[in-house]
Amino acid sequence: MGLLAVGLSHRSTPVELLERAALGSDALSKLLHDLVGSEHIDEALVLATCNRLEIHADVTKFHGGVKEIGEQLSAHTGVDMDTLTDHLYVHYEDRAVQHVFEVAAGLDSMVIGEQQILGQLRLALNQARNEGTVAGSLGSVIDNALRVGKRAHFETGIDKAGRSIVSAGVDHAAASFESLDSTRAVVVGAGAMSTLAATELAARGVGSIVVVNRTLARGQRLAEQVRGRAVALDDLAPAVAAADIIVSCTGALGVVVTADVLSECAGRNVVVLDLAMPRDVDPAAREVPGVTVVDLEILGSALEGAQVTLEVDAVRRIVHEEVGGYLARQRADRVAPTVVALRERAQQVVDAEMGRLLGRLPDADDRTVRELRQTVERVVDKLLHAPTVRVKELAEAPGGDSYAEVLRELFALNPSATEAVARAAVVVEEEPPA
Repeated sequence: MGLLAVGLSHRSTPVELLERAALGSDALSKLLHDLVGSEHIDEALVLATCNRLEIHADVTKFHGGVKEIGEQLSAHTGVDMDTLTDHLYVHYEDRAVQHVFEVAAGLDSMVIGEQQILGQLRLALNQARNEGTVAGSLGSVIDNALRVGKRAHFETGIDKAGRSIVSAGVDHAAASFESLDSTRAVVVGAGAMSTLAATELAARGVGSIVVVNRTLARGQRLAEQVRGRAVALDDLAPAVAAADIIVSCTGALGVVVTADVLSECAGRNVVVLDLAMPRDVDPAAREVPGVTVVDLEILGSALEGAQVTLEVDAVRRIVHEEVGGYLARQRADRVAPTVVALRERAQQVVDAEMGRLLGRLPDADDRTVRELRQTVERVVDKLLHAPTVRVKELAEAPGGDSYAEVLRELFALNPSATEAVARAAVVVEEEPPA
């Protein structure tokens, strides 16, 4: 088994290709099941955000796993393999653990330190568990990644190292107006990003906010939070025509805000923030006089030059420490079944020898039998104590698995015995708490 991470992100892929690779929730569910239905993939999780589509998997073979993930991504996104291959990144085993820890800590985001990725990773894990595509190994590493992400935000000022996409976008819009208190804003969508945008606009003192959403009731709930009003999607055109700032972030796979709708704003100073992936706003809208369209690609470029602070270095140290600790525990866990099997083998020898001895001492009383058994068991325990403790310590270092192999060879342990112990440990680990 081995952890494998394969994906596309803003670091490796143009925005146009990320748009083509975007998947809806139903498509993500089918992708998950097709992945674990592959020959070399036992567990799978899909992390799909505005600027990444990433597969985390537990695979039986590296090359087979990479090939199958690439094929499934191509089949589900419609992007040919040659194009995907040029932009896919691949991380395996230790590097895959480091990568997902860095992602959770916000070090691999378009905006360093943003916290949204933690919620997105948690949602991806929950979906995979609900779909039954994540079990022990992969679930464990993602749970640890989420813990590391929380620790990074709690112990450092990483949040200050970079601004969120929403804040950066609102900054961009605010620069086009002398004051926001007289501007009219329209927020299209009522999901997580739209909620952040509406909240940010309200905090900046924007004059009014209109929430436009396909489900009016959900739009009204968001509007109440920001003291705005909500309208249905059918009323998008008149809402946009009266707006100074338009923010759009929906889960739609096509254009939501068309150039025709924005043509009603021609000649006025209007800023459109397209925070969706794939983009909500028609690219032709850039040709409308007076309308400025700011999308994720522009925001990412603007933020690339942001100063990397000491807080980022602090988070990198945390990630380095946590990766080392996690890998050491994993190596020690792989040795544990061998240690248990060795002690079980020793107990079998004790039982056999005690049976042979007592066969020669049929008149031995209970006290004598107890003393004999305790003496033999103490001798065995003392002989095994140092090697079992030492092999656990050695196992935590890189390459430590080899010591368990040596132990199995020296004591002629049956491989099936250690496998049985490992399977029993997994069953116990997966049982829900009482």
